[in-house]
Amino acid sequence: MGTQAEIHASAYTGAFTDPVFQSQSVFRALMDAMARPGTIAPLGALAKPPAPLGAGAGAIALTLCDDGTPVWLTAALIHSSVPAWLSFHTGAPVTDVKPEARFVFIEAGGLVPGFDQFALGTQEYPDRSATLVLEISALNGGPEFAATGPGIKGETIVAPQGLPEIFLTLWAENRTLFPRGVDLILVAGTDILCLPRTTQLRRREI
Repeated sequence: MGTQAEIHASAYTGAFTDPVFQSQSVFRALMDAMARPGTIAPLGALAKPPAPLGAGAGAIALTLCDDGTPVWLTAALIHSSVPAWLSFHTGAPVTDVKPEARFVFIEAGGLVPGFDQFALGTQEYPDRSATLVLEISALNGGPEFAATGPGIKGETIVAPQGLPEIFLTLWAENRTLFPRGVDLILVAGTDILCLPRTTQLRRREI
């Protein structure tokens, strides 16, 4: 951990240089990736947030977070300059109450809580749920899963690296809650792969 002066300084730098254009670019990429689950897509803009938050996750935060979207952060992110950076650039409040969070950020290698600990929406308002932004080591080259569901023609193969061993179980439990449940944005560097709650995953048989 750096000095307080370093932490203080890093909270004011690293945002978009052209906020309107770059946030629009990231938003379009996110919407396209959500509409085509399992597709790897570049974000089109990057940020330079304080470590351990990555460039892609930072760009997503700058695009989606505002003063009306409470954010939950892992312990590693909480004990960095990230809360101050988010507050300064987005106004988003940080909450330690998981069901209050609209967005959840987990750095690469961070402990992934059970998805059902976060807001899952209601039958009447399923959109009142959390979106998890999970940084991983790579979006391909890992264990293969067959993905099916809306936005996928037939099936597509996804193979992210760096997911927890229990991920498939967590995702299957999330699927049973439909139309409630969380949506997931996987981030590696400045590329994303989205898994909305409508997506079904099964381990691919080799």
